[in-house]
Amino acid sequence: MTPLRLIVGIGNPGSEYHATRHNAGAWFVERLAQATGASLGMQVKFQAIVGSVRSSDRVDRRLALPQTFMNRSGLAVSALARFYRIAPEEILIAHDELDLKPGAVKLKQGGGNAGHNGLKDIVASLGTPAFWRLRIGIGHPREGELSEQEVADYVLHRPRLEEQQAIDEAIVRALAVWPSLEAGDTERAMHELHTVPKAPKAGEAGPTQPTAAIGTDKQPPPASSQDSGDKAKEKGSKAT
Repeated sequence: MTPLRLIVGIGNPGSEYHATRHNAGAWFVERLAQATGASLGMQVKFQAIVGSVRSSDRVDRRLALPQTFMNRSGLAVSALARFYRIAPEEILIAHDELDLKPGAVKLKQGGGNAGHNGLKDIVASLGTPAFWRLRIGIGHPREGELSEQEVADYVLHRPRLEEQQAIDEAIVRALAVWPSLEAGDTERAMHELHTVPKAPKAGEAGPTQPTAAIGTDKQPPPASSQDSGDKAKEKGSKAT
């Protein structure tokens, strides 16, 4: 088993974007930082908010929130990977996923980018798609062909209330498998995450859901340094 050493939540920096669908991956890492007691702070050399995770296995493990725009996410990921000598197989990227409905969350290694500019830039920066992905469903605006601008408008808006609740529940389920992810037992994490409990039959009480060891059902506040992205817009950077 290969323990994960770098967990990155990609999104767009600044209060303007923090609550939008495109930042679902960043929400997960913020919640993970809260749950594990990691202290996040801006590190300019990585162009990211970074924190260390306390762990019993003594693995040097970090959380990161890139402070570039989405289509430049690879800058922070590759800089951290080079500096700490982290292999792509030891990296988990949490990101929003149009192809999954709100409330769905999947774990996978490698694969394509499905048009996601953040993943596309990370693949280009690392030179490989072999990193792990935590795919947090945000749903698709509608069926049929959509222009790039229509998709951009959708991901850069806040979810509806019922969508936000479903996304929050998915993040709680992802936090619940963190002990398996931390240990590098990705097979077990996938099994736990992808197994959907059966609905109770009519007249039967549903099973009592165990309380996750970590995680809450509340939306976290933005990281303290996140607004720094409002003043750090780069030429050629895009929010989608």
